[in-house]
Amino acid sequence: MTDYYEAFDISPVPPPGPDATPPEIYRGIYGMPLFVSVPTPDLAASVDFWTRGLGFIDLFTVPGQVTHLRRWAFQDVLLVPTDALPATSTMSIGVSCVLSQVDEIEQACAELVPGCTTGPRQTPWGTVELEVITPENARVIMTAARLFDPDSAAASHLEENGYMLPKVGETA
Repeated sequence: MTDYYEAFDISPVPPPGPDATPPEIYRGIYGMPLFVSVPTPDLAASVDFWTRGLGFIDLFTVPGQVTHLRRWAFQDVLLVPTDALPATSTMSIGVSCVLSQVDEIEQACAELVPGCTTGPRQTPWGTVELEVITPENARVIMTAARLFDPDSAAASHLEENGYMLPKVGETA
């Protein structure tokens, strides 16, 4: 993996840790390098869930055509109307958050749609993940980085699989 280099300066994701604070909602307009389109038969209900449950904002809406949702920079979701409720997706949408947000997102989503969350759970690659099935059956994984421990099983697993590990004193 020698062709890779650190590029954390272009990412809105803060360094991991228990005191990490999320960046502000990003309201700027840019060419979106990646976005997801989520079909929904009830645009208003979907906007409500994504904003009150998952912490997105309604960046703009073209009535009856699209609602552009945003959290941090590069976390763009387009809700688009459809006639029928799609089946639960086998694909997932990964959305970064910080550790302090995981429980509040779980609680907010569960209040809006009881039983829509699974987790949170710790992964072997150093994150905490919360799975949320949204009202339009999208599978959203809210993921927060944990502090990197170079002596952990997770670090050994990553190193054995060819990943560059941060040097002591750096964040993952």
